[in-house]
Amino acid sequence: MELLLSLTIGVLVATSTYLMLDRNVLRFLFGLVLLSNAVNLVIFAAGRLTAGAPPLIDAGEYAPTGVVANALPQALVLTAIVIGFGLLAFTLALVYRTFMTLGTVNSDEMRIAEPRDGRDEDTGRLGLGRANPDKPATGQEAGI
Repeated sequence: MELLLSLTIGVLVATSTYLMLDRNVLRFLFGLVLLSNAVNLVIFAAGRLTAGAPPLIDAGEYAPTGVVANALPQALVLTAIVIGFGLLAFTLALVYRTFMTLGTVNSDEMRIAEPRDGRDEDTGRLGLGRANPDKPATGQEAGI
């Protein structure tokens, strides 16, 4: 059972990494969700998979008797699922709002702070053309 879970975690991490390297913000978000699910499985596997009884204490006892499942990783995973769902809902709302405002979900085309029209491009900053006195080149841009 641990081998199957390890392979599943590996596939989830590989798939999430592939999705997160894309320029599409929605694919990045799906990769983030897959990665959080993989982390949840890692936490669950860290609690050792046992075929024991549920972690319940019998009446009149102070501790469980016999082999029982570990309740802490289950509680951590449940908490992580709830937090992950809240994060997913919030980021989906942000992606939707971004798409409605900009008309794209491609991160290369989201250029509000740095527009791409021809008059804002400064090809002369590094000596490649006419210098712009309004935007002087800094030492770091000039390679100094």
